[in-house]
Amino acid sequence: MTIANSTKLTHDWAVVVFMIALHILALGAFLPAFFSWQGVALALFLHWVTGGLGVTLGWHRLVTHRSFQTPKWLEYFLVFCGTLSMQGGPIWWVGLHRHHHLFSDQDVDHHDSTKGFWWSHMGWMMYEVPVEYEIPRLTKDIANDRFYQFLDNNFVAIQAVFGVVLYLIGGWSFLFWGGFVRLVMVYHTTWLVNSATHKFGYRTFDSSDRSTNCWWVALLAYGEGWHNNHHSYQYSARHGLKWWEIDATWMMIQTLKFLGLAKKVKLIEEA
Repeated sequence: MTIANSTKLTHDWAVVVFMIALHILALGAFLPAFFSWQGVALALFLHWVTGGLGVTLGWHRLVTHRSFQTPKWLEYFLVFCGTLSMQGGPIWWVGLHRHHHLFSDQDVDHHDSTKGFWWSHMGWMMYEVPVEYEIPRLTKDIANDRFYQFLDNNFVAIQAVFGVVLYLIGGWSFLFWGGFVRLVMVYHTTWLVNSATHKFGYRTFDSSDRSTNCWWVALLAYGEGWHNNHHSYQYSARHGLKWWEIDATWMMIQTLKFLGLAKKVKLIEEA
């Protein structure tokens, strides 16, 4: 698939409408009726819970790359937190990300950065994903897990229930900031790893794709911006390899290891 014929793909109108509506609702959070500093604080905290603990630590470094191991109860907790990011189900997400590493910046890569910044950032999601048929083959380690299956099949309902809980706790402010604004923040933080870190920054290693190390994405995405390092050593639990490459997720893994909750932590020499 090239950028020229990507428009021949069928639009996923559910995703298109959802994304437009979500961004409009997020802007509504700045109206006086929906604004509160408690809501802002909640959005930042839930950004870390769902994007940091959930997507980055849980879905990405723990499950997708198996760069360390945790007790099953902790794995399930982290995977659940990732489900609250509303980025699809964990099986779907993990399968597509493993496919991305196999074919990064090649024609079959679903967010191939050679097709442009917009495409790799979020444009690809507005269409069908042709490589979805590969997901069962790439997720044999989790595809039959009933907890993963439940989250994959019910992530929309789970998000809806979470929204109701936010409203009951803190009213419209908590719903708009902890729900709509937080989702937009987590989305774009995650998407910058697909787009900006294949365009901006420097390359420490001669990887076979266009991945780069981008310091500002690393700060926003809990260390995921050291993307060239990651694509060169994808099984390493540590992405920030230089002392000044701040990697918040690696700090989380070190904390879990100190507490005896992270074992078999893989680093470059072991990857």
